[in-house]
Amino acid sequence: MTDQPEVLVRVQKNVGRLTLNRPQALHALTQTMCETMIGALLDWRDDPEIYMVVIDHAGERGFCAGGDIRMLARSGAGDAVEARAFFHTEYQLNHLLFTYDTPVVAILDGVVMGGGVGISMPAHYRIATERTTFAMPETGIGLFPDVGGGWYLPRLPGKAGLWLALTGARIKGADCLRLGIATHFVEFGAVEGLKKAIIADPRRIEETLRKYRADAGKAPLVSFEQDLNRLFVGVGVEQIFEFLEADSSDWGKAQLATMKTKSPQTLKVAFRQLEAGAAMTDFADNMAMEYRIGSRVVRRHDFIEGVRAVIIDKDNAPNWDPAKLEDVSDAMLDEIFAPLPLDQEWSPLT
Repeated sequence: MTDQPEVLVRVQKNVGRLTLNRPQALHALTQTMCETMIGALLDWRDDPEIYMVVIDHAGERGFCAGGDIRMLARSGAGDAVEARAFFHTEYQLNHLLFTYDTPVVAILDGVVMGGGVGISMPAHYRIATERTTFAMPETGIGLFPDVGGGWYLPRLPGKAGLWLALTGARIKGADCLRLGIATHFVEFGAVEGLKKAIIADPRRIEETLRKYRADAGKAPLVSFEQDLNRLFVGVGVEQIFEFLEADSSDWGKAQLATMKTKSPQTLKVAFRQLEAGAAMTDFADNMAMEYRIGSRVVRRHDFIEGVRAVIIDKDNAPNWDPAKLEDVSDAMLDEIFAPLPLDQEWSPLT
């Protein structure tokens, strides 16, 4: 155990610094971490001396691997009060960052998954490196691509967002740059110099980023982008499965094999989530939808079972229920997406 704070909060010259500091858990977010970041961001929001905010991580292992999944499963198996409180706070942090006027820089070095996506995608400047690994892998544990996934993923080029949501595919820095997940690419060895340069003169951020910009190389996505946009179409997950089953390409077969390991319930939840989020015009509406989903999914069999299989027992053999896509009914989805009682709905910070 350590008495170090889970988020290091400080001001350097005219820059607010938020450094995730839970390396033993790959900086997975806790409610306390979210509350700490909210408090700092609110303090800095109207401070004329704060020109910029930088979000990064301590240590070598990665930016942020998500949320505290074990806690969510433990809580979901009971009354889910702790899980709902975490989602409520985390989503308020996501929304605060989305509406934040002071420029935010997120250093997407190493693992960027789940909750890490939620605190980095709203940033004005998102810096990838050759060590970046980005993913929304929630369908593999019976959860769903939350923290704004319903907003960001359908707004990526083509069908890339739907592919990422359904397969949990991991992509590297060059692909992040191609899809607009990252705004800039900098070599890992230059990141500390970049941060020092930003702190030295935050108002010249554009010039600094030009100076530190590096060549990300060819994006692997280019080699299968046409297949992706050809196959991940249709009116539902079943139709995507049909297209993949009829496809002769090795890439298509690999995507089908991957998706067959995922929770059928979560695949359909994610598809509906992205479809609904794409039509929304207010990020807060998306977060309210995701809070409804999260409040319910965290208590359902597939999430508890997915965490058991992937994270606790690590046998990677979850028994999904329903086990088949066709058995995930529209009525089941309607129940997951339905409004909550008024006193239980999510709302942004006032």
